[in-house]
Amino acid sequence: MKMSALLIPLGLLVATPAMAGPAPVASARHSEASIPFADHGGVDDWRAGDSHTIYFRDNHRQWYRAELMSPSYDLPYVEDIGIDTRPNGTLDKFGAVIVKGQRYQIASFERVDGPPSKGSKGLHRIDAVKAKPAK
Repeated sequence: MKMSALLIPLGLLVATPAMAGPAPVASARHSEASIPFADHGGVDDWRAGDSHTIYFRDNHRQWYRAELMSPSYDLPYVEDIGIDTRPNGTLDKFGAVIVKGQRYQIASFERVDGPPSKGSKGLHRIDAVKAKPAK
């Protein structure tokens, strides 16, 4: 009798998740985005949105928005930045950017349609890896 009294509640615990229905699907907007090989030419272009936001374009012309954990007041005015991808070489929400020697951790990284249009101000090319020395 005691054994059946223990099995009935156990059976209900196992059946409960099956009755709950399918798990909600994450929206495409909040999916985890990343740029592979960012340390080897995977990032083609970047644009500063403001002191908290950077837009990156990969070599497939897809744009991404990175929100920084803390403001970088020099970001809208610099001509080049560093990308810290750590050992895996992928730029994602675990990466960081370096502006004038200061490291800024990325808080969120998501795929977007493109940066807000501001003319050509703030548009930069990252060609450090592709650059050829002048003759």
